[in-house]
Amino acid sequence: MSHQDKRVPQTIRRVDGGLEFVWGDGEPPVRLDARALRLACPCAACVDEMTGHRVLDPGAVPADIHVVGVELVGAYGIRIRWSDGHATGIYTFEWLRSAKG
Repeated sequence: MSHQDKRVPQTIRRVDGGLEFVWGDGEPPVRLDARALRLACPCAACVDEMTGHRVLDPGAVPADIHVVGVELVGAYGIRIRWSDGHATGIYTFEWLRSAKG
């Protein structure tokens, strides 16, 4: 397996309460909470592009938010479709690797 392959998840699964990522480096799978992921959305509707300040109101995100779908974006990230209808954020593999489960 090349060095690049280790930075791309081998598997992404929807699990109760979020997503599970299996990376190509032999580390245990990492589960990331759905609500935490939704609150961390990096899109322009959730983060002011000029200042970088988060504009998403956490109170507007339902406690029972869940992943409806996941699609690859190039070779660098994923787009998540959420149960609240949001689907514009691109979560890079680099960011997902650094996120704490």
